Amino acid sequence: MTAPGTGGAVCYEPDEPCPLLIALGVGLQGVMLVLATMVLVVAVTARAGGQDDAYLTWAVFASLVIAGGLTALQAARFWRFGAGHILIMGPTPNYIAVSVLALTAGGPALLASLTVAAALIYTGLSVWLPLLRRIITPVVSGTVLMLIAAAILPVALDRVREVPESAPGAAGPVAALATLVAVVALALRASGSWRVWSPLTGIAAGSTVAAAFGAYEVQPIGDASWIGLPDSGLGGIDLTPGVEFWALLPAFVVIAGVGSVKNIGDCIAIQQASWRRPRVTDYRLVQGSLNANGVGILLSGLAGTPPTTVYSSSSPLLVNLTGVAARRVGYVIGAAMVGLSLLPKLTAVLLSIPSPVMGAYLVTAIGVLFVSGIRTVAADGLDRGKSLTVGIAFAVGAGLGNQTIGADLLGETWGPLIDNGMLAGAVAAVAMTRFLELTGRGRRARLTVGLHPSAGVEIDEFLRGFAAGIGWDDASARRLRSAGEETLTSLLQHGDDRSGASSSGAGPPSLIVTARRSGKLVEMEFLAVFDEQNLEDRLAHLSEESQSTPGAEDGDISLRLLRHYASSVHHQKFQGLDVVTVRVSDDAG
Repeated sequence: MTAPGTGGAVCYEPDEPCPLLIALGVGLQGVMLVLATMVLVVAVTARAGGQDDAYLTWAVFASLVIAGGLTALQAARFWRFGAGHILIMGPTPNYIAVSVLALTAGGPALLASLTVAAALIYTGLSVWLPLLRRIITPVVSGTVLMLIAAAILPVALDRVREVPESAPGAAGPVAALATLVAVVALALRASGSWRVWSPLTGIAAGSTVAAAFGAYEVQPIGDASWIGLPDSGLGGIDLTPGVEFWALLPAFVVIAGVGSVKNIGDCIAIQQASWRRPRVTDYRLVQGSLNANGVGILLSGLAGTPPTTVYSSSSPLLVNLTGVAARRVGYVIGAAMVGLSLLPKLTAVLLSIPSPVMGAYLVTAIGVLFVSGIRTVAADGLDRGKSLTVGIAFAVGAGLGNQTIGADLLGETWGPLIDNGMLAGAVAAVAMTRFLELTGRGRRARLTVGLHPSAGVEIDEFLRGFAAGIGWDDASARRLRSAGEETLTSLLQHGDDRSGASSSGAGPPSLIVTARRSGKLVEMEFLAVFDEQNLEDRLAHLSEESQSTPGAEDGDISLRLLRHYASSVHHQKFQGLDVVTVRVSDDAG
């Protein structure tokens, strides 16, 4: 269902009331977008990990309940949890490879322990997010996404050969090919709502071919009840982790770290898609989304199922197609997922999809994941150093993932720690990225002061010395110092708005100013605690206001001067910390 008259535009924003009938229609569309993928990811993970039907049924049930509850939490934004937007959650392909390794090595108990540990680390990453910006860079996260895709590919291809003994050997490849052709053809040529249904159409086509070869088992569907709860498949948590836990934990940590960066992009995308008038990203909502993701991973660990996180493209796609971004839709999607978990017959239909069809569908998801990694890297700009970093890190990760060098050197116990391609590639990418940054030609300097008017003198002297140190002429140095002065003035004016709430005798907040030269630009960062308003948002709004409006506020005048002196201004808001990045160019260059 599409909101009438939207034409792709946003008809209902997150804060606006949405008619219940429209919310129900859009919510059910959202469930249909991800339901098959959720079940297939769990099924592929469980079967590749050698688990029985009891665990598989439990894992699907628990994943639906957790995904439903967390989707509703994302929409609700309770305290510091949730993004306040429609963010559909569920088991994603990112964790398939490491989850299969965990299930194979120690069963559901080991997977549960590793997932709980990953959840704790994930939650910590949302707190440390401002400090990790220099470590988990787009180059690192993009490379790891590509390595995740490379690691899942063998798992997907192995499914193509899984057919009943009574079926001919050609059943698997032919059914997989039919699935792949249908999905790709519709994804490339279909548009609008037809493109949304391409995954289900491909699965139906592949299942039809498999049935023609006698490779579709329908008996489990007939045996399943219409309504009920699954028999408990909960395997518990291993509270005495052994060497398998410590060998696999770094890989879970890497994926959790990269997943947090990827989820940042997901939350930014849904914020951009959910409002009629574009807004600057609110990073407090991003952190709320990360906190909810951490809860989802923790609950998945307690249930012993594959981790649950945000689905990258489904939510923006749903909003773009329907024009409905109201939070009520998130509540409907969550309730529908929980309701579907109580329908074993429907679950049995999805679980009976032949393995070759699942594998082929997963191949398409792998392709999307790999391209997502490429886009992440390219968005940061690819110079010679970054290109070499990505190439070498990917080669190291993909190469070691297919070798037993670690096992030969350290034995079967700790060898997998080196032979894990995702971990090796991530470490290589981080090491090379840090090396490039630490050995760069640009000069760096840092100053810590209190956020009060007298800090202007110290900041001015700091920037004067920095400009002299890098050889800028007087005109460029004045522009740099003026940009610093106007940034401080703007921040002080915003701080005055909340002075009554913060005047408890604790003193002014600390202001950290860093300056770094990058080519012909100087990048300044101002880190402090501000009020609810975003400077970058106000700067954008100034472009739409008349320059001659009588009675203009002093704050607006300061912002206009800042925009005049600076090449660009970016304001990122985090819980308890804001980062204002100002770039000033060298006219003499």
